[in-house]
Amino acid sequence: MSTSNQHEAGRDPLPRRIWRSVSTRIARALAAPRLQLAAKAGLAAGIAFWVAPLMPGGAAHYAYYAPLGALVAMYENVSGSIRQGFQTLVGLGAGIGLAFLLFSFGATPVSVAAVMALGVLLAGLPRLGAGRDWIPTAALLVLVVGRQNPDDFSFGYLLQMGVGVVVGVAVNLLVFPPLHFNAAALSLAELRLSLARQLSDMGAAMHENWPPEHEDWSRRSEDLAESARSVRAAVQKADASRAANPRRRFHPRDVDKDYRSVRDLEHITFHIQDMTEVLADVIWSEDMPFTIPLPYSEPLAEALSAVGEVLRSAEEEDDAERQAELFHAAHAAVASLEDRTAADGNGAGTPSAAGSILLSLHRILRVANPNGK
Repeated sequence: MSTSNQHEAGRDPLPRRIWRSVSTRIARALAAPRLQLAAKAGLAAGIAFWVAPLMPGGAAHYAYYAPLGALVAMYENVSGSIRQGFQTLVGLGAGIGLAFLLFSFGATPVSVAAVMALGVLLAGLPRLGAGRDWIPTAALLVLVVGRQNPDDFSFGYLLQMGVGVVVGVAVNLLVFPPLHFNAAALSLAELRLSLARQLSDMGAAMHENWPPEHEDWSRRSEDLAESARSVRAAVQKADASRAANPRRRFHPRDVDKDYRSVRDLEHITFHIQDMTEVLADVIWSEDMPFTIPLPYSEPLAEALSAVGEVLRSAEEEDDAERQAELFHAAHAAVASLEDRTAADGNGAGTPSAAGSILLSLHRILRVANPNGK
């Protein structure tokens, strides 16, 4: 079977893929962190709306903007709430100032067009972040909605949004400020186990009649790369959740170690992807000039499986002795494969692809060495 036919045969039907995508999105939307964020957003909006009528002067008439400010400031971590709230207020201030510059022209199609154009232009300035979208919005609201009393409207609009931002940041800071350490640790563990399974499955393929009956492993290359990107994003999210978070004192975590683990797993993922593509091409590509000689199958299977066990054992942080034993066993299996290929290195016939796989295994062991951590 060619590689293209192999991938066509393994592709799921369209309805199943759509259902899988929809169910995954629903599960993410209803995950515990999202539910917690939703509850805190609701609490912050309610408090902001309760406080808003107490504001001085005409600002009390625009109480409905306070819950909006609370929602704007509600972010997945405390530092993000502070940054997003501040950027929003800066954008609002810029938009209000822009509206006053053009207010003498009145609310005409020309003035509205000018406000929108200039607002979008100003939104392109660097480092505005979340505030960039509020510049044209605030300018338009002042020009159109607040045209009867622009001074009171602008004051009330900005003050009530500021009240909402303060309330939102306070709620996010005081009510279970989120730390995403567990998600990062889980992501690291899942990727490590996925890489171990990939090596084990490739090792099992060496024992089957070729072409192997089980070919799922040959289609996981991009999935592994996507998992590695997701893990890095999870660690970055965990790192960001520490900033301005009082709970970090009670839940210490070495995030620098997590970053080192991510880099190691990214290197390992690259080498496993390379081995996956090499083996898939050797098995299914008709124009591949390389092969895996039959005498190499057993030592290659043992080496792949042994290195997979090393990755799997990395989750057993308390059992350093077992990790060391598995690493030495994997090193011996790779050395045995190296000796086998070296013995036939000068033989004639179709070139072997085992050398490429052997090099990748050596590099994986260098990264996964428990004594090198």
